[in-house]
Amino acid sequence: MKRDMELCRAIMLHLETCEDTMAPQRITVGDFTPEQVSYHVKLLADAGLIEALDFSSMDSFHWDPIRLTWEGHEFLDAARDDSVWNKVMREAGEVPITVLKELLVQGVRVAVGL
Repeated sequence: MKRDMELCRAIMLHLETCEDTMAPQRITVGDFTPEQVSYHVKLLADAGLIEALDFSSMDSFHWDPIRLTWEGHEFLDAARDDSVWNKVMREAGEVPITVLKELLVQGVRVAVGL
């Protein structure tokens, strides 16, 4: 499955609104399948951006997010503005997440005049 940063961002934006930061969150995102969401939850956990739990079994792959990590909050702060996000995604295309975060931070700096 290919990584979809739009889905990653949507998962993180959803987690930011959750009040319960101790329990796994069952989430759906637009037209994405539960398998796509689970895969991206695991990717975000692997990247250290969220905490998540593995509920997979022999028959299914299922991960639920719990909360954003500090690094996840930092990334989301850089990715929050839709105009900055869309510009960076349009111009940068597929880049490693560390590069994406740097580009987003630069975009925020430009947007606020720093």
